[in-house]
Amino acid sequence: MRPVDRRVKADLDNGLRSMEDALSADMVAFSGPILPGHEMRLRDALDALPSWRESVAVILDTPGGIVEVVERIVTVIRSRYQEMIVIVPDRAMSAGTIFALSADRIMMDDLSCLGPIDPQIEKDGKLVPALSYLNQFERLNEKAKHDELTTAEYALLNKLDLGDLYQFDQARALSNELLVKWLSTFKFKNWHETETRKKSVSPKMKKDRANEIAELLNDPERWHSHGRAIDRETLRDEVNLKIDALEEHEKLYRHLRGYFDLLKDFIRREDPLSFIHSKEYF
Repeated sequence: MRPVDRRVKADLDNGLRSMEDALSADMVAFSGPILPGHEMRLRDALDALPSWRESVAVILDTPGGIVEVVERIVTVIRSRYQEMIVIVPDRAMSAGTIFALSADRIMMDDLSCLGPIDPQIEKDGKLVPALSYLNQFERLNEKAKHDELTTAEYALLNKLDLGDLYQFDQARALSNELLVKWLSTFKFKNWHETETRKKSVSPKMKKDRANEIAELLNDPERWHSHGRAIDRETLRDEVNLKIDALEEHEKLYRHLRGYFDLLKDFIRREDPLSFIHSKEYF
């Protein structure tokens, strides 16, 4: 390791330790796309710690990735910790949003964002938005029922692969299934009565509410773009999610800003595909 890297590592390690003290939780940072193999690296980062506290906080910065990998990552974390906190200093998009919504608590500032969860599927070496294909197929199929297809649309409809469409539909179902399970189990675990009527909240009510959130975040007609940034206030007011304000935790927020600025500088210089960090793993 070069001398400059050793200095950066020491500063990043100190930043994590300061945030651990402020939050009374283990800390691990994940930056980059969520791809196969990252679940094993994150497991190694946690297993390198000398012991585990009851809670872990994940500093998450990602453009998204593979939902199946998110499921394995959450399994790794939940097998070691009773509580998971996700801190979003910038963005957690697509599969990263599903990752964030698996937490007991989500912490964001006024610039942080999550995104729509319409799944991305690997096709011909690229990630493509599954719902774009499904919605296009459904739109063209509806026009075909009324003999309204143009010649160009008819040719496009014939090019859509039914096997791919089935895979896309299953990807959408998986995203919804995971979100409903994790929200109702973890995020809503302390939701015992409704705010207005003070009615007791049943497990079915938690699942129904989680399903509403999943359908809203999976609706491209609402967000118009897979890369749309959904800020903290929109998540609170429209999606009706409880989000902790990072600014209200002054000590944690101060250390987080310093840590994340240094981390982004390091990533820009070294250009790794992804970066996973705990105080014993770099």
